[in-house]
This record gives sequence, C-alpha cells and structure tokens, in this order.
Amino acid sequence: MKIVRIGCVLLLATMACAAQADTREVAQKHLEEYTPYLEAPVDQFHYWSFDQWQPLGPTHVAVWTELNKAYLLTVENGCPNLEWANNIGVTSQSTNVVSKKFDYVTFDHQRCHITQIQPIDLARMKADSKAK
Repeated sequence: MKIVRIGCVLLLATMACAAQADTREVAQKHLEEYTPYLEAPVDQFHYWSFDQWQPLGPTHVAVWTELNKAYLLTVENGCPNLEWANNIGVTSQSTNVVSKKFDYVTFDHQRCHITQIQPIDLARMKADSKAK
C-alpha cells in the first residue's frame, strides 16, 4: 500500500496550512463556497502529486492534484480531528489512483475511509469570482 504524504510547502501551501486553525464555522463557510462548483461524484481520480489541501470540517477535505484541478473528499462520519490535522495522507491501493472504494485519508495515526469524491470546477469558480 502506497501512502502519499501531503505537507505544507511553499507560500501557497503554507497559507492552506494556516487554514487549519480556522474555526468550524469558517471551515463550513469554505465548504459552502465550493458547493455550487461540485461536479458529479466519481469513483476515483488520478494524480502525480498533491499541490495543497484544505480541511473543510470533520468529514470533508479538498485536495489539489494540480494548480487548477481539485477534488472534495468526503470521509466516513466519526473521523475525529480531521479538521485540525497538521498533515494528511491519502492511501493509494493502485499506483497514482485514489479510489472511494479502497482508499483512506490518513493523519495523526488515524485512517478515515473515503466515501465520496467530487471534482471541483475551479475554472467556473474563478470566472464567477472575477465577475463579481
């Protein structure tokens, strides 16, 4: 089993790590900002590396596989402290593929099963932000 470790690197990733100190209300607000841009759930996604991640409460985390490509991962209920994790990992039973059927978000010696994967339409989100 291969585990990909995601750390806080460079300024952009450091800013994402700073979000870890956010309150649950702030995390919920960020989740609500992504919600209109969520695409239909997929069973898996391919990646070469993770550029950044953002905790979005106790059952959600956004991960960027490229600068303009992100996914919302939903994990099983009862994943305590996910929103406060300093680093996360994602298991990959198949090389460079994360699957909702087989894989987990890992952190602080915990493992939470991924129950849903949804691509985030970042291009539309960016365009809507510019239009405001």
